[in-house]
Amino acid sequence: MARSALSDAEASRRRFARRQWRRRWLAWKRIAPAVAALAAVVGVVWALWFSSWLSVGGVEVRGTSVLDAAAVTQAARVPDGQALVSVDLAAVEARVEALAPVLDAEVTRQWPDRVLVEVEERTAIAVVELSGRVRGMDAEGVLFRDYPKLPGDLPRVQAASGIDAEALRESAAVVAALPEDLAATVDHVEVESIDRISFVLRDEREIVWGSAEETELKAQVLPALLDQEGSVFDVSVPARPTVRP
Repeated sequence: MARSALSDAEASRRRFARRQWRRRWLAWKRIAPAVAALAAVVGVVWALWFSSWLSVGGVEVRGTSVLDAAAVTQAARVPDGQALVSVDLAAVEARVEALAPVLDAEVTRQWPDRVLVEVEERTAIAVVELSGRVRGMDAEGVLFRDYPKLPGDLPRVQAASGIDAEALRESAAVVAALPEDLAATVDHVEVESIDRISFVLRDEREIVWGSAEETELKAQVLPALLDQEGSVFDVSVPARPTVRP
């Protein structure tokens, strides 16, 4: 009788233990995905922010011809060893675009360990002689590069003493709007102020342009005017162009 009671108690204890284990197992099955997800998140955070495998190992520069790639890398100031995910791409772009020859820059992450800087450089449409230097000027009037001597394939801008940046922008807008066949005949551009811009052609004829206003209309009027005899062709008021000996 006593042995039977012991057997029943042992069986009851074992059933209770199995029920307890089953409840724990079911509870673990419910929380296991959350634990696994948390572990994955922790792993990703560690890899992105603390692992040397995903830290900056170098900067790649593309699109340079006027600039040296090393100069762009120096301006970008991306420290080696910084977590790649933490690099402020907008700040890097701003620093690169502060370089005068750079018109636009795009910076991207190249996993696992590179920063890519793609540069669009300015294009010279004319050259300006200032203080003994020959400077390349783009269509926005930005002086962005030096030439060792006057290039033969670009118009030369002769700027009056004390010329300001606005007048240079105006002259750049005029040169950029010229038809290619006309631009090829220009020897130099004379800029006295924003509304006193003129051209001297290679055959020494002078074109009085005025300001950059109505540039397209002036360019349309000029070819017919140049068919006439004369040495000075005034399109500053394109509705009433004139020719002078």
